[in-house]
Amino acid sequence: MSRRNNKKQIFEHLEVIDAGAKGKTIAKAPDGKVIFLPNAVPGDVVDIQTFKKRKAYYEGKAVKFHKRSNKRTEPACVHFGVCGGCKWQDMAYEHQLYYKQKEVTNNLLRIGHLELPEVTPILGSKNQYFYRNKMEFSFSDNRWLTPEEINSNEDLGDRNALGFHIPGMWDKILDLNECHLQPDPSNAIRNAVKKFAVDNNLEFFNTRNQTGFLRTMMIRTSTTGDIMAVVQFFKEDKQKRELLLDFIAETFPQITSLQYIINEKANDTIYDQKVVCYKGNDHIFEEMEGLQFKINAKSFYQTNSEQAYELYKITRNFAGLTGSELVYDLYTGTGTIAQFVSKQAKKVVGVESVPDAITAAKENAQLNNINNVDFFVGDMKQVFNDTFIKKHGHPDVIITDPPRDGMHKDVVQQILNIAPNKIVYVSCNSATQARDLELMKDMYKVVKTQAVDMFPQTFHVENVVLLEKHQI
Repeated sequence: MSRRNNKKQIFEHLEVIDAGAKGKTIAKAPDGKVIFLPNAVPGDVVDIQTFKKRKAYYEGKAVKFHKRSNKRTEPACVHFGVCGGCKWQDMAYEHQLYYKQKEVTNNLLRIGHLELPEVTPILGSKNQYFYRNKMEFSFSDNRWLTPEEINSNEDLGDRNALGFHIPGMWDKILDLNECHLQPDPSNAIRNAVKKFAVDNNLEFFNTRNQTGFLRTMMIRTSTTGDIMAVVQFFKEDKQKRELLLDFIAETFPQITSLQYIINEKANDTIYDQKVVCYKGNDHIFEEMEGLQFKINAKSFYQTNSEQAYELYKITRNFAGLTGSELVYDLYTGTGTIAQFVSKQAKKVVGVESVPDAITAAKENAQLNNINNVDFFVGDMKQVFNDTFIKKHGHPDVIITDPPRDGMHKDVVQQILNIAPNKIVYVSCNSATQARDLELMKDMYKVVKTQAVDMFPQTFHVENVVLLEKHQI
């Protein structure tokens, strides 16, 4: 049944039947079109108000619940539904895994048109909360207000915030009381810094007006017990800066790396900024199977350390190295996978486009006394060419772990030209992975595929695929 209300269509008593891309769930309208929803769980029976109509689908939201799904669970976080960081907190974890597995398999079949072996079940995360090793928080002098606050006539008091951007709103910050993503002392540091800043009249940033003093704070933790805190200021004020940094250092002596940035430009990205070490070291360490990885403020490292270890073990297992192989690790980043597989390979060659990442990869290889890994920097579709192959050798195995956009078609073609015996494709986006694999399917078959849940309570999922050449 449907009716119209202020030009917006309302569909009544519809069952939510599936979960789709980007965490949205799916119902079907009486006219056969699908409806994408941000606020329901498969199994819910709801009334839906649409706010967007397209040729093949609607977008809407559940405005009334007639039946709650048995796949539901109580969200752990008081900010659920507003924050947007953990869109699946209201779905029990075993069902999260089911829909992640389903999405990966469907993408490989429908986008890649691939013949699949028996799919290895998705590997769930041991920790479903407090698993992230890196969080970034933003300061704002104009925090996000709830509808109840807006409609009230009460004095709203402190309008400062230290927390996350509201989804789709670049200038709106949700003030966090708690976050269930990063282990202690993350919440304690954030809450103490906010209180101290308010008590001492330190100005919070205003994104629209580009005014204020406190801009962002990043906290990184590691399995070794190291903790890094990096505070970003909009302008230099030595007295106020030292006041805050000294407070952090004295209140949280367990912080091993306390750093700051003075960033006067319009955006708050730090990769073109100077990071200054205030106390402790300018880095922390992560450890994996005895290997140490030095991580600075700008380093990329998988944000779920314990599950990254599982992901890398699967990658190494898929590669099936015997000690005689030359391995190319494409999009190597800071060289974690390259170093992780190096003891089972004859030699590993890592390629990455970010110069700082390659510098870190070389430092880490030296730190770990690894002598059979070489790292090179450059745009993959330009560096990874015939001359490069002639100079560094023909790989037996290629491991590739590209960004969400997947591999450029020229890189895919070059891999096909090289035709290694095996390809291990690690992906954080199974849709672009499937697109790339379709380009390879005439030469390669999928031998193994396994999804890995790196990000519980979200719709994101990694997938690892082993390709081997068709037998002629």
